[in-house]
Amino acid sequence: MLHKRPVPIEDVEAFYVFGEMDFNTKLLNFLARHHVPVHIFNYYGFYSASIMPRQEINSGHLLVRQVEHYADRKKRLALARSLVEGASFNILKNLKYYGSASRGRDLGGVIAMIETERKKIATAPDINTVMGIEGTMRAAYYQAWPLILTAPWAEFTRRVKRPPDNPINALVSFSNSLCYTLALSEIYRTPLSPLISYLHEPGARRYSLSLDIAEIFKPILCDRLIFKLINNGELRPEHFDERLNYCYLKESGRKILLPAWDERLKQTIEHRGLGRKTSYRRLVRLECYRLERHLMGIDRYEPFKIWW
Repeated sequence: MLHKRPVPIEDVEAFYVFGEMDFNTKLLNFLARHHVPVHIFNYYGFYSASIMPRQEINSGHLLVRQVEHYADRKKRLALARSLVEGASFNILKNLKYYGSASRGRDLGGVIAMIETERKKIATAPDINTVMGIEGTMRAAYYQAWPLILTAPWAEFTRRVKRPPDNPINALVSFSNSLCYTLALSEIYRTPLSPLISYLHEPGARRYSLSLDIAEIFKPILCDRLIFKLINNGELRPEHFDERLNYCYLKESGRKILLPAWDERLKQTIEHRGLGRKTSYRRLVRLECYRLERHLMGIDRYEPFKIWW
């Protein structure tokens, strides 16, 4: 039997709903009044939708600049290159960390391949080429995962999304959705529009800027968490439901991953630029601020890169 537990609304950044739940307008109005988004996932743990309160902070001037940077091919391309450059840097940091001599893994070939591809980013002539370079680097990155994951059951040869076909693909899809909604929640706290993006093409029924921001943080937040939970034996085969060409994380597995995700976001690092401790969640908000300052012509956008 579940027991009721009070949750101070002042301490809530967002609600994540997994499984069946009834809402009423009184609750939704209460959450909107306190500027708390609600992210909804279906039975299988796949992201379905978000209920976003009215925009907390608005800026018509910033919106105009955001659209201008999308419409201007040169400005958009510069931002797309920066996003992929930052994401690939963080991917390389993961590979170098897990491929260190002390860990006994030889990831040198994959690292060299990604470093070669990264050199092409600065001269990529268009968005499709940038996306192609990003896809090539990620494919190479995933080739190294069998060497990083130590559990014998954690087989992973290629990325399969719709639907995930094995436990590792299920974990990647689930954690990436968490990162996407995290980015959406943090964008909501700024004047940025989540609908206008630069690497991913804006489209119907998705907040594409969240996809852009999430690219930077997936290697740091999602991938490292997956490596930890599997290599430490916290997630095991019984936490997944595998069917014909289909796999998802069961509730028992989500009860392990979600608290670990929450703890990860609360974890702090000493921020070199700010000179004080900053949580991983706050890093995502700071990324939004950096993009905002770029759009307003205050500073040139530099993507977040791991320095430790």
